[in-house]
Amino acid sequence: MTRLNASLAIAAFSYLLPSLAQAHVSVASGVGFANTTQEVVFSVGHGCEGADTNAVSIEIPAGVTSVRPETSDFGQVDVETDEAGSVVLVSWQKSEAAALPSDTQYYKLAVRLKIPDAPFSTLFFPAHQTCRAADGTISVVDWVGLEATESGSVEPAPAVYVVPARFPGWNQFSVAQDISDLSVFFKDAQIVWKDSAAYSINPTTVTLIKGTSGVTLLSSLTTGDSIWVKY
Repeated sequence: MTRLNASLAIAAFSYLLPSLAQAHVSVASGVGFANTTQEVVFSVGHGCEGADTNAVSIEIPAGVTSVRPETSDFGQVDVETDEAGSVVLVSWQKSEAAALPSDTQYYKLAVRLKIPDAPFSTLFFPAHQTCRAADGTISVVDWVGLEATESGSVEPAPAVYVVPARFPGWNQFSVAQDISDLSVFFKDAQIVWKDSAAYSINPTTVTLIKGTSGVTLLSSLTTGDSIWVKY
């Protein structure tokens, strides 16, 4: 790793971007840490064409364990398990008395779970959103798309980007798969180094990288790369 000069070290600071408010069902709690038990929060931005959200079901992907859903404003929460006893579906259901006449509320639904030990991977949680209009009409939106190429025909599934567990300061990681978009996994990193190339999401740090002799901009990573990351 190329030694960081003083000006670059001072300018590189944590630059955590808040999750953008997204329509319908998405993950609001940020990245997941590999092999760590944590709370994942699902955001329900709005209902279905003016109708209030009445129920939400979240599919639990393989490898995710220790699933414990939390109660919410929806009240009732249920789980479905497979033959081995693993939770494969979590569902929240409003009571009929709690139904709202229109889409006026923002909801958060939380599940405590253990992220698998698979850093630099993506966990998809296909979701199913049920809405109930004032006249009793029921509509369902399935958020199940797993690839960007599907976005035109299938609504995208909520996703958790898995990063390695780390300490404040410098960490060394080995990349287990190709990464073409570094912003996905390094939004909260001060700086990422590979040999004499560096990456940061912070525009000021990027300017300093460009102006540092012998250092180039890092734009992607390939399987097996060894990197240094400062948080």
